[in-house]
Amino acid sequence: MRKITFELCAESLQACLAAGQGGADRIELCSALNEDGLTPSHALIKAAVERSGLPVYVLLRPRSGDFVYSDDELALIREDLLHTRSLGASGFVVGVLHPDGTVDIERTRELVELAAPLEVTFHRAFDLTPSLDRALDAVIATGCRRILTSGGHKDVVAGSANLKELVEHAAGRIIIAAGGGLRIENAAGVARGSGVSDFHGSLRRRSANPLVSNPNAALHSAFECASHVDPGDIRAMLQELNKT
Repeated sequence: MRKITFELCAESLQACLAAGQGGADRIELCSALNEDGLTPSHALIKAAVERSGLPVYVLLRPRSGDFVYSDDELALIREDLLHTRSLGASGFVVGVLHPDGTVDIERTRELVELAAPLEVTFHRAFDLTPSLDRALDAVIATGCRRILTSGGHKDVVAGSANLKELVEHAAGRIIIAAGGGLRIENAAGVARGSGVSDFHGSLRRRSANPLVSNPNAALHSAFECASHVDPGDIRAMLQELNKT
C-alpha cells in the first residue's frame, strides 16, 4: 500500500490550525484563493509556521493573471523567498512560464537554487503548458521536488488518466501531486484511477455572513462570505484517500 500525503491549501490562520488538528501532512500557504492564490503576508507566514505544527510551503506569486514575469516581478519573488525562509518556511511553491506557455527552466532553476536546501513545488501553471510530457521533463530539469497538477484539465477527476500517465512518465524522478477540484466525495476514485500518492485541496466551507441582519447589508454585496476549514473534513479526506 502506497503512503498517502495530503497537503491543505490554506489562506487563513484558522485553516492552518485546522490542518494540524485534522491530520494534514503539510500546508500550502497563500492568500486570495479566489484569484487562484497569491503570496501571503509575512505576518500570516510567521503565525502559520509557529502555530500549525506542520511544514509550511509558501506560494510565491506576486500578482494574479499569467505566469510570465518581468525582471521586476522576479525580483519581488526572490525577495519574498528570502524573507519567507527567514520566517521558518519549509518550502516554496512557484511557477514561471515563457510567453509560449513552456516552462521557463532558467528562471525557475534560479529560484530552486536560491531556496536550497528547502524544497520547491512547481504549481498548476504546469497545466497551461502545451505539452505535459515535455513540461514534466523541463520541471525535472529545474530541480523542483514535485509538480502540482490536475492533469491538464479543469479538475483532477477529468484529468485522472493524464495524472496516471504523468506518474508513469516521471518514473520516480519527481513527485506528482494531484490538486484542483479534489473533494471528499471524489477523492477515493481519483486516488485509485491516478496512482498518485500526493494530494492537495482547500476543503473550504463558507461561513455564515454576519451582515445578513444588517440593514445596510446590500452595500456589502460585493464582498464574499468568509470561509473556514473543518478538521473533520480533513480526516474524512484522508480516510477516502487511504481506501486505495
